[in-house]
Amino acid sequence: MTQIDPKSPAKPRQRKSSRPTSSPADIRPKAPARLLDAAETLFAQRGFHGVTTRQVAAAAGVDVALIYYHFESKSGLFDAVLERRARPLVAARRESLRDYVAGARVVTVEGAVAAFINPMIDFSLHGDPGWKRYFALVAQIDNTPWGGEIIHRYFDDNVQELIDVLQCALPGSPKRELYWAYNFLAGSMMLALSGTERVDRLSAGLCRAKDLEAVRLRLLNYCAGGFLAMVTAERLSGRA
Repeated sequence: MTQIDPKSPAKPRQRKSSRPTSSPADIRPKAPARLLDAAETLFAQRGFHGVTTRQVAAAAGVDVALIYYHFESKSGLFDAVLERRARPLVAARRESLRDYVAGARVVTVEGAVAAFINPMIDFSLHGDPGWKRYFALVAQIDNTPWGGEIIHRYFDDNVQELIDVLQCALPGSPKRELYWAYNFLAGSMMLALSGTERVDRLSAGLCRAKDLEAVRLRLLNYCAGGFLAMVTAERLSGRA
């Protein structure tokens, strides 16, 4: 049995360091988040085919091998960029539509369209800057021959929910016309949120594309009016 010599000086107790044990690199956002942020920015600027994985890795400040480790491929990274914000957007629109229907005395086209579009404008106005890049990216995808499948995968359930509410607002209206009207709504909505400033130049500054509150009022009125006009025309033609 080991004996302790009472005359031997006691070893000083080591004090726990208050310094963080992580390195400065650990304090930064983790590699997957940095890659998603960098990819979102580059894809929004140049499109899917205009960006390489090396460019994304360089912008994120990580080794390119981490793209393949976390996302398997460039396509996997692209899908992850889309899915990251699609989930909260779909949830917000679903909640908005349900809250509208639950609280409305009479369901109207204007109210349904507002419940569907407002969450996007609110994310763009009050969310982090990545939302603006995201909507610019989705607008690009929506106008490509290959983008329909991607949009279908993430957003079609939301669209069906909107169509259901519109059928309550316009009972007896041909469903075909509601889908046509939504198709035109989607184009207007994504152009309005894509951040292009063409209307600024066309109007010589009378209109400001980045004034989203001005966009909100006009976009909602325009899209709701389109639904009503199409359904009215269908009924007047005798085809309804």
